Amino acid sequence: MLRLYHLLLGSILIVSIPVGAKFLLPQFSPPKVVQSPAVGKLLNPNEGNIWQKILGNASAPTNWQVAACEGNAPLLCISSKGKRLGTVEINVYPLANNEDFRKKLLAAGIPIGSQVDYQSSKYQTQVLPALKAWVADHYAAFAKDRQGKYGKQITFSSYPPQPVPVGKLQGIRYGFAGLKQQGGVEEQHIGHVAFDGSKLYVITTAFDPGMQTGKFEKLEDLAIFQPYLYAIASDLHLP
Repeated sequence: MLRLYHLLLGSILIVSIPVGAKFLLPQFSPPKVVQSPAVGKLLNPNEGNIWQKILGNASAPTNWQVAACEGNAPLLCISSKGKRLGTVEINVYPLANNEDFRKKLLAAGIPIGSQVDYQSSKYQTQVLPALKAWVADHYAAFAKDRQGKYGKQITFSSYPPQPVPVGKLQGIRYGFAGLKQQGGVEEQHIGHVAFDGSKLYVITTAFDPGMQTGKFEKLEDLAIFQPYLYAIASDLHLP
């Protein structure tokens, strides 16, 4: 019954995204290309696909399969009947190489190198503003990039960030969409970001024809998988 509900939910999302986003989501303002705030050196990609270590309950729609992709790329493969439908990407940024997020932590009252009590309500209250600030910078960077790329042809709108668990960590779920003026979705992105005291975890997937990895080929498949992605993120073996 739950799986049928999610299939119906996915179908509803496909229809409602353009209308709902135009009227409910805040819009961005201009300028040029800016780098994503998650700058810094990634963990060693030669250590293997991190999904093999952190994947918990791999929930999926009926007849869909979810598993770490083969190879070292940090990708989670979603497939059905032997056909790959999409991938979810995770990037891990050590705090030592991420000066921007260190500043956000200090501004939130979290000393660098301090012991982190993940279950502490005080810590969760402190880390949320830092994560929300990261998301705000992330939105702004993409908004500027898309403004230069699409001009007025695409309305770029963000989803309100939501506090959610990412494994045992306090995290933020975020996302944005590019909506065609004539109707329809040019792109849609879904992300999770969390911090474990020494590393920033950024989990992303999208419907975006311009991307190579961390995406679904069809918007409807992304919509159907969306609630399962939320469940997977909450059950990851993090930290």
